[in-house]
Amino acid sequence: MELIIGSAAVRRGDLTRHLLARDYRPVYRDVYLRRDVELTAQLRARAAWLSTGSTLCGLSAAAAFGTKWLDASAPAEISRADRHAPAGIVAHSWDLAADEVSLAASMTVTTSARTAFDIGRLLPQVTAIPILDALSNATGLKPCDVSALTDRHPGARGVAKLRRTLELVDGGAESPQESKLRLILVGGGLPAPETQIEFRELRIRVDMGWREWKVAVEYDGVQHWTDRRQRSWDIERIALLEAAGWVVVRVSAEMMSRPHLIVERVRAKLRGAGCPV
Repeated sequence: MELIIGSAAVRRGDLTRHLLARDYRPVYRDVYLRRDVELTAQLRARAAWLSTGSTLCGLSAAAAFGTKWLDASAPAEISRADRHAPAGIVAHSWDLAADEVSLAASMTVTTSARTAFDIGRLLPQVTAIPILDALSNATGLKPCDVSALTDRHPGARGVAKLRRTLELVDGGAESPQESKLRLILVGGGLPAPETQIEFRELRIRVDMGWREWKVAVEYDGVQHWTDRRQRSWDIERIALLEAAGWVVVRVSAEMMSRPHLIVERVRAKLRGAGCPV
């Protein structure tokens, strides 16, 4: 197993203390991870749950639900009455209703809606939205599910910010960079794009765009430039889209540092297609 409770493994005779120290490294008190296994956000969350027996919340609950692209070095988060916690774990003394707790990956966690509620109200918007996009993508969570909790907890810290954040959440994003690109477009005054537009007859889809004006925006990660097959397919895919009357704006990682350039390029294409921007 990747994670073990050290004292139990030694007591059962599965390992000696020497083998435990040689082959495993401690994550939290009495919870160890094999040295040849990379510590992920999901494994950190499970280690915290095994060590404390407490309900996972925040980023750790998001990890338990299978949310991608979480920072493995971020502290685990638990909810319990005692806010004192060992290094690497943050304890929140939140009052959770019975219907705000569920099971994920056989662990006790806050529900996806409560998890989004806490992440969205406590983290900066630019940090929270890509995480909430990924959580929604993993669980099918809808902003309206989270909005119901804002009515239940109107006095909670950060609720007003959460309401604004939920307006920008889109579970269609398939990477943090896609989320950030969408926020650049909306923040630049452009209409909110539809994400993951499918062209079934062409068997392709685009990251985001506007069907009415046939303008698409694609984020090209490093694999789009370094992978020969991916690059060839990108050329073919864009040719198919252009033949169908679409205009495609490609955005590289380097361009993300120049958001005004991205907005102006997309704005020009939308205006050319008749969009009043």
